[in-house]
Amino acid sequence: MKKYILSIALLVATIAGAKAQAMLGVKAGINFSKINTDNLSESSVTGYQAGLFARVGNAWYLQPEVYLGSRGGKFEGSSSGNTTTANGKVTFTTLNVPLLLGRKLLSAGSINVRAMAGPVYSYNLSKNNDVKTVIADFGNYKNSTLGFQAGAGVDIGNITADLRYEGGLTKINESYGQRANLWALSIGFKIL
Repeated sequence: MKKYILSIALLVATIAGAKAQAMLGVKAGINFSKINTDNLSESSVTGYQAGLFARVGNAWYLQPEVYLGSRGGKFEGSSSGNTTTANGKVTFTTLNVPLLLGRKLLSAGSINVRAMAGPVYSYNLSKNNDVKTVIADFGNYKNSTLGFQAGAGVDIGNITADLRYEGGLTKINESYGQRANLWALSIGFKIL
């Protein structure tokens, strides 16, 4: 892990040393998340996100972020006939740290259209588990996961908007193949 942090720091320092364009901003938005589960029916829950982002570079850029968010999922399933084995909803408050590599696709005056992708680390700060279940270890969730984000965005002056998909690379619960994924729409404002 130390090698990855050192590599990221070196990359950021190299870009900054090349006198690349840099900016800082705030962002907030909504997301629609779901936790995929083996052998159960899942549905989405609506959550939020709010935090900071930086962008270093011009045509190609590096965009580290840190934000609080909420995510989760609803579950319903049965093992035989009408015997319910899981029913309810779980939500998490998370600290998320994505590191995105992006590219401007179109630039016309103060309007930019962008695409970006990269890894995201998520840490569960709190959990609200309302799932009623007879399944052992169903609510045994990990505190941290790795995932990826990919999406597109548009900048109009100091305002920025992003639409992204986030997929889980690690399982939030190994026993039942649970992976968190979500769609997020955010609006930001460049402050520096």
